[in-house]
Amino acid sequence: MNIIRFQQGDVLELKKPHPCGEKRFCVLRTGSDVRIQCLGCGRDMTLPREKLERSVKKVTKEENTDES
Repeated sequence: MNIIRFQQGDVLELKKPHPCGEKRFCVLRTGSDVRIQCLGCGRDMTLPREKLERSVKKVTKEENTDES
């Protein structure tokens, strides 16, 4: 089993959609539990890392190119 590395700001695409219909979530906090936020409705939730790793389809590194 491969350990998926999550960092704050990563965008995760999950296998099943959130009830609002969006499949993409942003990582807010990492640790033994991972806090993610739905990019559709803004709802946030905390999931155990093991459960989240099984449901992740793709990890996209978020690049902050906004230099104000």
